[in-house]
Amino acid sequence: MNVVVLAGGFGGARMAHGFALLDDVVEPVVMVNTADDLELHGLHISPDLDTVMYTLAGLGNTETGWGVRDETWSATDLLARYGEPTWFRLGDRDLATHIVRTARLRAGASLTEATAELAAALGVRARLLPMTDDRVRTMLRTADGWLDFQDYFVRRHHDDDVAEVRFDGVESARPTDAVIAALESAELVVVAPSNPFVSVAPILALEGVAHALRSGPARVVAVSPIIGGASVRGPAAALLRSLAGERGSAGVARHYSRVQPGLIDVFVIDHADAAEADAVRGAGFTVAVEQTMLAAEADRRALASRLIELA
Repeated sequence: MNVVVLAGGFGGARMAHGFALLDDVVEPVVMVNTADDLELHGLHISPDLDTVMYTLAGLGNTETGWGVRDETWSATDLLARYGEPTWFRLGDRDLATHIVRTARLRAGASLTEATAELAAALGVRARLLPMTDDRVRTMLRTADGWLDFQDYFVRRHHDDDVAEVRFDGVESARPTDAVIAALESAELVVVAPSNPFVSVAPILALEGVAHALRSGPARVVAVSPIIGGASVRGPAAALLRSLAGERGSAGVARHYSRVQPGLIDVFVIDHADAAEADAVRGAGFTVAVEQTMLAAEADRRALASRLIELA
C-alpha cells in the first residue's frame, strides 16, 4: 500500500516509524512540517524533519523525544563561553546534521534534496519530504506580542497563552511536485497524532495540499494527539482550549471538521477516550478506538497495521 503520513515531530515520528516497521509498506512517505525551522549560529535547523529522521534511523533519543541518543554537549558549552545564546541546545552529533544540511543548501540544493541525502546516509527506510522548499515560519500571538515558534516552544517552554497563530510566507509558498505527486498516488493518508495547530495546519495551509487530499483516491485517517484529555507531549491541549475553545479528542475532531470539512474520513481515538466516540461521530467522522500511545515499537506497528485495515 502507498502510505503518506502528514507529520510534525514527536507524534509524527512515532507514527511514521510504525509504517516503516511493516513489510507490506515498501517505502512510506512522510510529509513533514517545516514551519518550525529556524536559523541559528549560521545554520539551517529543521527540528521536525530531524526528529522524524533520527527516529526512523534508530538514532533518536527516546527519553527526550528529540535529538540524538548518547549525545554530548561540548560545542554548546563553548558557545556559552563565547556569549552565544544556548537556549536552543544543539548536541555535538546533532550539530553535524545542521552543518551538512546548511552546506548543501548554500551549494544550491533544495531542502528536499538535502533531506533525501541525509536520510539515505542514515539508512532511513522511508521517503522524507519537507512540506515545501520555500520559507514558512510559524508565529504565535501572546500577551507579549508575536513570538517565533521556537521562542515560544523552547525558550519560553510553551507557557504563554496563545491568542492567534499565523504562518508567515505560506501565501507564496508552494508544495513541491514530489509532495503533490505523493498525495495523488497515495492509497492511505494518515494525519499523525501531531499538534493540529502548529504541526498539521501549516502543511494543509499550503496551496493545493487540501485539494489534492480531497480529490485523490486515498482514505484520510487522522489520529488524535490527545489521550485522556491531555497532550502526550507539547502544547496541543492548551492550544485546543485557547484557539478553538475545545477539549479532548472530540474537540480535536470538531476543530478539524470546522477548518477542513470533508477532508478526513476516519478519526482514531485512544481507549482512554472511548466515551467520546459518539461526540466524534457527531462531528461527522467514522470513529475507531485503538491503542494510540506509541511509546513501544510493538504499539507503533500495531496501530499502523490497524490504520491500513481501516483504509
